[in-house]
Amino acid sequence: MSVSSRDSAAGAGWHGQEPGQFESLMPERVKKLSWLNPATLWSARNGPLASLFGDPTNEERQRWVAGQLDRGVPADFVIERDDPETYSFMLIADTGEGDAPQYAVVPGLLEAGEGSRFAVLSSDVIYPVGSADDYGPKFFRPYRDYNAPIYAIPGNHDWYDGLTGFMRVFCEALALPAAARPKVLSAGWWRTLLWKSPAAADEQRLAEARSLRSAPAQQSEQPGPYWAIDSGPLRIIGIDTGLLGGIDKEQGEWLRRVSQGPRPKILVTGSPIYVDDKYHPCAIEGGGTVDEIVRDADCHYVAAIGGDIHNYQHYPVDVDGRTIEYVVSGGGGAFMHATHIIPRVTVAGVTEQDFRCYPLRGDSLAFYGGLYGRRLRMKRFFALTSEQASAVIAKRLGIPPTRTTTAAVTLRTRLVASLLGVPSRPHGRSWFRLPVRKIYTQVLSPGSVTYTPPFFKSFLRLDVTPQDLRIRCFAATGYREQEVAPPVEDDFTIPLG
Repeated sequence: MSVSSRDSAAGAGWHGQEPGQFESLMPERVKKLSWLNPATLWSARNGPLASLFGDPTNEERQRWVAGQLDRGVPADFVIERDDPETYSFMLIADTGEGDAPQYAVVPGLLEAGEGSRFAVLSSDVIYPVGSADDYGPKFFRPYRDYNAPIYAIPGNHDWYDGLTGFMRVFCEALALPAAARPKVLSAGWWRTLLWKSPAAADEQRLAEARSLRSAPAQQSEQPGPYWAIDSGPLRIIGIDTGLLGGIDKEQGEWLRRVSQGPRPKILVTGSPIYVDDKYHPCAIEGGGTVDEIVRDADCHYVAAIGGDIHNYQHYPVDVDGRTIEYVVSGGGGAFMHATHIIPRVTVAGVTEQDFRCYPLRGDSLAFYGGLYGRRLRMKRFFALTSEQASAVIAKRLGIPPTRTTTAAVTLRTRLVASLLGVPSRPHGRSWFRLPVRKIYTQVLSPGSVTYTPPFFKSFLRLDVTPQDLRIRCFAATGYREQEVAPPVEDDFTIPLG
């Protein structure tokens, strides 16, 4: 294990180091995904259309589930594994676009994942639209040397293809027949005029891709887009939150059933419940929320881990005298979402002393300062060292810097921090900021600016015993030192007894 970003700037990947060897894992030719390309934006149009004209995800998911039940999968969607009482598994999410940041995670994942029994991929397996034809360079190739099964839950980008690619790869399901046409001039009718239909999979191409993970130890098949895994003393429950971050009534009823009983449980979701100092309980169609189930003492949840947001955050929340660990873990490869926009944490009684994030806010601010400096050709104005960024964040939020810094807070650093979204006071939010999360990553970010380390990616290792569950967040920067000995950015243990 190498020095982490909490210890030094070098541990964060600043100050120039030996480049990693991850590029040797990549295809000879990589098509860089740019959200400035109109074709990319058009291919991902189903999300905005669902917001405008209604989301068909719930009905489509129910059709997929009905088809799986007709094929004879277990009605409870439970995967029974023969893992011992003591074992480990990996969790990685939002794995990216088949480019350098995604592949930069792989060496550390293989190193830290040595001896793990399986992996869970939570949210957005494939960008931009989850097509089956993209699984070769974006799933099978990067994880070809991980010699264990990989289970997955879909994210919103996987639903941009109607979940067709995801279901073909992970569930061996064929494409759904066309749905009934909606009533003319209804909201659904207007939606279908522009809706992106699923692309037919190139079966030969998919078979060639599958050959990259063809070892017997790598094989798995899951019952559907949501599932429960019984593994050793633990039950891991994965839910599908679709395009807009909720679940349908049928899935909600299933979740309530599989959550019963004394077995300790982890929820894996594509929509984190606590993120950026905000609370998103995840609505269930027909009433109730996912978090009501997680908080129910009779369900015995110990953690809820969500993807979708491309960084790491950890909120240990007290629920009636017991702690549930709420984690955001979406740093598996896709473009980094800013952490420096997070105000001083107070949500659900969590304090700054309890809260953890990766990248650190200062490293996030320095990273985005470099991006905007290059993009706007104003490097001298926007560029901040990690020390300068840490100092200005500490000043504005009223928190001690994680790494000691003697850098002065100047008018320029305050202005850059304000423009890039650092809250102007401890519990406030910036009244104006340049896009540093959704708009930036979806519209303004050309792929070329994300190809230089440090990448600030992350993944989890979970070590299970009958007595406790240890969760560690490992970093991947794109540099060789962190490939050989991935640094630990967070490490906590949950009692299971």
